[in-house]
Amino acid sequence: MTLDELPLGTPARIDSVDWDALVPEEAQRLQALGLDTGARIAVAYRGVFFTRDPLAIEIGRMTVALRRVHARAIQVEPLVQDAVA
Repeated sequence: MTLDELPLGTPARIDSVDWDALVPEEAQRLQALGLDTGARIAVAYRGVFFTRDPLAIEIGRMTVALRRVHARAIQVEPLVQDAVA
């Protein structure tokens, strides 16, 4: 699934990023923020308008605003949360 499809608050790991789908400068900026294969992330917020832009992405202790078009270039795998006993 792509990052823009990930349900709010669901922890996930980035499986792959289609860097060719992004403008090179934007791809560099995303990599500098840590949005790369293997990173653990979650969607904290989606915009309220029709396009639902921007998305607020939690990565580590940061919250990063991301356009939906960029989120579509990122493939994620939801992480199974351990049950609390």
